Amino acid sequence: MASLATIVSNADNRVAALQRVADLIKSSGSYRWVGLYDVDRMAGVVRNIVWSGPGPPEHPTFPITKGLTGAAIAGRQTINVCDVTADPCYLTALSNTQSEIVVPIFDAAGESVVGTIDVESEIPNAFSIEAQEVLERCADVIRPLWKW
Repeated sequence: MASLATIVSNADNRVAALQRVADLIKSSGSYRWVGLYDVDRMAGVVRNIVWSGPGPPEHPTFPITKGLTGAAIAGRQTINVCDVTADPCYLTALSNTQSEIVVPIFDAAGESVVGTIDVESEIPNAFSIEAQEVLERCADVIRPLWKW
């Protein structure tokens, strides 16, 4: 967390800072892929800002109501799916993804979802409760990067 706080406090370029955040989350959890997204309610879409992993997201922009991200936004809570092949909400990103977690990032008032952390793994059941709690704390720490 201290490293994330340092990235946030020293940020002079939002995209560069978020890229460092995605890279740090990916390496600290030994995850295969991490993406950070903006929620644009006016346009009704979610947009990828940065990603860290083997390739770009299959859906860099998609409707705010779609996918596991849409469920996290609508429910205002983390969505942790142990087996994406069994979840009809899953939007295929990488063909061998087995599990995914989407963590909402709230505005300063804690009322509206302004962004998300999306983490994917090729391992089923990859995200324990402890991993979920860590990612939720990460969302709180990086929240200031959504004020730009």
